[in-house]
Amino acid sequence: MVQRSLCSHVDSLHKCDVVAEDFLYEDSVMSVRKEAVFNSQDFDSALALIRTGSPLSLFKNALKQGRDRLREYHIQHERAVDIVHTQAWLMDQILVRAWKYHLPLLRGNTNIALVAVGGYGRGELHPASDVDLMFLLEKNNSDSLKNFVETLLRFLWDIGVDVGHSVRTLKDCVVEAKKDITVATNLMEARLLHGDPELLAKMSARTGPEKIWPSKKFFAAKWQEQIQRHHHYDDTAYNLEPNVKEGPGGLRDIQMISWVTQRQFATKSIHDLVDHGFLTDDEYRSLIRGRNFLWQIRNGLHFLAGRREDRLLFDFQRELAQQLGYEDQKGGLAVEQLMKRYYRTIKELSLLNEILLQHFQEAILSTGRARIKTINRRFQSHGDFLEATGPNVFKRTPYAILELFLVMAQHPELKGVRAHTIRQLRSNLKLIDRKFRNDITCRSLFMEILRQPKGITHEMRRMNAYGVLAAYLPAFGKIVGQMQHDLFHVYTVDEHVLFVLRNIRRFTIPAFANEFPMASKIITGIIKPERLYIAALFHDIAKGRGGDHSQLGEADVRKFCRLHDLSEYDTRFISWLVRNHLIMSWTSQHLDINDPDVVEDFASKVVNKEHLDCLYLLTVADMRGTSPKVWNDWKGNLLAQLYEKTLKLLRTGFSEKVDTEKRVQEAQSDTLAMLRDSKLSTKDINSYWENMGNSYFLRHTPESLAWHARIILGASHELPLVASRYQPDLGASEFLVYCNDRSGLFVRITGVFARQNINIVDAKLMLTEDGRLLDTFVVLDADGNAITDSRMLQDINDRLRAVLISDKPPEKLGPVRLSRHLKHFPIPTQVNFSSTLSADYTMMEIVTQDKPGLLQQIAQILDASNINITSARIATYGERAEDIFFISTHDGKPIADENLLAQLEQELVNRLDPIRQAS
Repeated sequence: MVQRSLCSHVDSLHKCDVVAEDFLYEDSVMSVRKEAVFNSQDFDSALALIRTGSPLSLFKNALKQGRDRLREYHIQHERAVDIVHTQAWLMDQILVRAWKYHLPLLRGNTNIALVAVGGYGRGELHPASDVDLMFLLEKNNSDSLKNFVETLLRFLWDIGVDVGHSVRTLKDCVVEAKKDITVATNLMEARLLHGDPELLAKMSARTGPEKIWPSKKFFAAKWQEQIQRHHHYDDTAYNLEPNVKEGPGGLRDIQMISWVTQRQFATKSIHDLVDHGFLTDDEYRSLIRGRNFLWQIRNGLHFLAGRREDRLLFDFQRELAQQLGYEDQKGGLAVEQLMKRYYRTIKELSLLNEILLQHFQEAILSTGRARIKTINRRFQSHGDFLEATGPNVFKRTPYAILELFLVMAQHPELKGVRAHTIRQLRSNLKLIDRKFRNDITCRSLFMEILRQPKGITHEMRRMNAYGVLAAYLPAFGKIVGQMQHDLFHVYTVDEHVLFVLRNIRRFTIPAFANEFPMASKIITGIIKPERLYIAALFHDIAKGRGGDHSQLGEADVRKFCRLHDLSEYDTRFISWLVRNHLIMSWTSQHLDINDPDVVEDFASKVVNKEHLDCLYLLTVADMRGTSPKVWNDWKGNLLAQLYEKTLKLLRTGFSEKVDTEKRVQEAQSDTLAMLRDSKLSTKDINSYWENMGNSYFLRHTPESLAWHARIILGASHELPLVASRYQPDLGASEFLVYCNDRSGLFVRITGVFARQNINIVDAKLMLTEDGRLLDTFVVLDADGNAITDSRMLQDINDRLRAVLISDKPPEKLGPVRLSRHLKHFPIPTQVNFSSTLSADYTMMEIVTQDKPGLLQQIAQILDASNINITSARIATYGERAEDIFFISTHDGKPIADENLLAQLEQELVNRLDPIRQAS
C-alpha cells in the first residue's frame, strides 16, 4: 500500500522546481515521501503502549523499517536527493519522540534544546552517516540534566543511531567557535529539533559573523582549509578509489561554497548566488546535478558497505554500477562508464568551485580597485588575472578562445583567468566547430602554443579544464574522464596524457636535470620538440575505442598533422612515434637486451638516432605518467642500456652480421681487463671458462662475468656458492647461485624469494659442461626498490644456501591470500609459445593475474613437465603479470613436440587462472 502510494507520486517528485531541489522541498511532496517511509501517526499511537511494552524494541524496529524502505527506494532508482532528505526526516521523528519519552528525567527543567548540527543540521543525512547533535543549555547547573542526556544517548546507541554529540552552554558555543572554525561552521547549520527555541536564537546571534569569524576572515580560513585538504589527496580526484566526500571536486567542495554563501549573505540556499550574480542559472543547475549524482554514489556506498564509507572502493564499484543501471557495452565496461561519469562530474564541479572562489576572493577579500593593463585588443590584465576586454570578444573573434591560452603562456606573471572570462569562454564553446578547426588562424594559434618556451603544460591543463581541448580535438574529448579498470593505470586517460606532456617538458628545465640526466641531455638535441609534444597528446588518444589504440591513434595524429600543415616528413615521424610508443618499454622489460639479436631487431625498427632519441624520451615520460609505482631505477636502467646499445649499433651499422666467435672473444677480452687487478690467474680463468658455452658470454656483461669469476674461483668453501650485491647502476640487487645440478633447484630458489616477499625481475639459468648450475637473479623488494641493506642480503644468501643443501623436498606453496585490490581484478591466464630470434630456445609468454609466489608456482609446473628454463623476464603491470620464459628440453633443444606444449599450456591455465579457480 505504501509503495503504491509512493509510485503514484513519482511524476510529481521529478517535476520539483529546481530551486526547491536545492535544499528545501515542497511540503506536499515531502509529506508523500515521509508517509511512505513510515507511518508517523501509527508511531505516535504506539507511544501510548510504551509503558506496557518495550520502547527499545519499538524504536529499533521503527528505525529499521524506515532504513529498509529507503534502501528499496535507492535500488528502485529513486532520486538521491529525496533519500538524503527523507533519511534526515526519519531521524527527526526518531529523535524527537525519543526526546519526548525521556523528558520526565528533566524534572521540569526545560532550559535545554536538542539541536541538529553539521550535515544533519542542513537536513541532509546519508544512510550510514553520523547523526551530529548538540544539547544546548542556558547554563549547566542540573544533575537531572546530566542524567537525562546520558540516558537518552545510551538509548539512541542501543536502537542503532550513530550519534556524534556535544553538550554546550551558550558560553561554550562562543568559546569553542572562536577557537575552531570547524565548530563555528557546524553551529552555522544548527537546526532546532525540540526544546527552547530562544536558546537557538541566542546561540546563532552570539556566533554570527557580527560577533566572531566575520565573512572575510571566515572565507580566508575556509579557502586555506580546502587547499590543505586537496593537498592531502595530491591535488587530484582522479584516483582509482576516489573519496566522494573529501576529494577535490567532491561534496566537501560544494559544502564549502554553501558555508561561504551563508556567512556572506546570511542564507542557506546556494541558489541565492544566482541572484547575486556569482552563478548563472546553467551553472547552478550543473552544480546541483553534480551534487545529486555524488549523493547517489554516496548513498549506494553506504548501503553496499553497511557502514559509513565515502571511498569509491573497488569492492563496490562493479555492484554500484550495476545498481545504477550501467551495462557492459562494446565501448566499455559498466564500471568504466560509471567512473567516467564520476570523473567528468568532479571535473565540472572543480571548475565551478574555481569560478566561485575567485568571485568570492574579489567580493570578500578585495581591498581596493585592481589595476587594469591592456595586452591587446581582446585581452587585458585585471590585477593578476587575464580578462576579455568586452562581453562579446569570443563571439566577435572566435579565434580568441585559443588566443587566451597563448596569452597566458606568454605572460607567466598572470595568476589565472578571471571568472567572468572563463564563463564567457565556456558559453561560447559551441563556436569550436569544423569551420573553427579549419581556420588558419586557429590552427596557427594551437601550434604556437605548442612552440612556447614556457607554460605549455599549464595551458594544456587549463584548456582541458575549460573544455576547449575536448572541443578542438574531438578525439581527445572521448578520453576525458576515461578510466581503465585496472591497477596499472591510476589516472584517467586525459590526465595521463597531460602528465606525459608535463614529464617531457620537465626534461627541458635545467632545475630538474638531476632527476633524469640522460633524458635532460638528450632533449637538448631535439630540433623540433613540438613533434614530441604532439606525439604525447596523441599516444593514448584512442584508448577505450576497442582495437589497437596505437594504430587508431596513428590515424588520428596523421589527420591532425596534415590539418596543421606539418611537413610530410614530420607527419610520418610523429605518426611513427604514436604507432610505436610501446615497443621500447616492451623490449627492455620482456626480452634480454644483452642478446645482440634482440638489440639488432629493435634497432632495425628504430632506423636512426632521431627516432631513437624521441622514442626514449616519450617512453620515459609515458612510464612515469602511468602511476607513481610504475617507474623504478631498474626499469630506467633497462631503458638506458637499450638506448646505448641501440645507438652504438646505429652508429657502427648492422648490415653485416657480427659472428658469434668474435662477440665471445670481445667479451672475454674485456672481462680479463677488469680482472687484471685481481689475484686470479689467467690460466685459472680460462680453465673455468672452458666449461661455459658461448651463450654464457653473450648473455652477461663483462662486468658480471668478472664478478662471477671472483666469486667462483675465489671461493673458500665447498658448493653450493651463493653471493649477492647491490648494483646502484642497475637499480636492483643481484644474486649468484653456483652449485651441482639436481632436480627442483629453481623451485627451491624461487620459493625462498617468494617467502621473503622479494620479486625476481630477471633470471638467467645455465648448465655448465661439467654439470653445474650457474644461475643469476636480479631482484627488487615488494615496493619495486633495490635491496641495499647488506645484512638483509646476507640473510637471503644464508636461506638460499640452506635450501640448496637440504635433502628435504621443496616446501610446497601454501594458500595464497590475494590483496583486497587483486581480488577485484581476475586476469584470465593466456599462454603463448614462439621461437626466439636465434631459434635456440622456445619462448613461452604467460599473461595472468599477479599474486604472491607466482613464479614459484610456474617453476613447479615446468619442473614437473621435465622442462628447463634458461632465462626469464618478469614484468608486472598492476594486477597483470606478463612473464616471458625461454625454455628447452632437458638436452637443451627447442621444444618441437606440439602435444607437449599443448599439455603444458593446459596445466598452466588450470593452475594459474583465477577465474577457473573461482568457479
